Amino acid sequence: MARVDEVISNFAVYEDAVEFLGMSEATLPEVENVAEEMSGSGIGGKLESIVLGHVEAMTLTLNFRTVTAAAIKLAEPRIHRIDLRAAQQEQNTRTGIIETRSVKHILRVKPKKFSPGKLAAASAADASGEYAVYYYAIHIDGVKKIEIDPLNFIYIINGIDYMKDIRKALGK
Repeated sequence: MARVDEVISNFAVYEDAVEFLGMSEATLPEVENVAEEMSGSGIGGKLESIVLGHVEAMTLTLNFRTVTAAAIKLAEPRIHRIDLRAAQQEQNTRTGIIETRSVKHILRVKPKKFSPGKLAAASAADASGEYAVYYYAIHIDGVKKIEIDPLNFIYIINGIDYMKDIRKALGK
């Protein structure tokens, strides 16, 4: 069935899958693989080798309209379990029917920076928090598509566990 991704209808943010944290925007972490430049005998130049299952440090940014108790709670120097739930709108190109996909981003994060923003009459404060990501998973319509957990040697994409042999070799 042909579908066209259109827009994120809306999103909600929870901590510990219970408490709603109202905010204006979330910037999700980039997943960048660790790479090592290779050169030498038998290679005609230089190339980058991707280190299987290893990722660069990831960061989550949450933007709040104003300074809130929830924003300050997320500044507590501890691990927070964040659950971002999005409703994504798609159109079935054959029938024209609008469909909604459930996309959930599950993260374990620790605060790096809290910015209370600015004060100006009749405007948003643009408060924000930046968080180091220790765990990241993406679920689409209830199916886990990505799970990245560097501390536990987990790197699963579309059901394939790319770190399985590495864990086995290390006795983990």
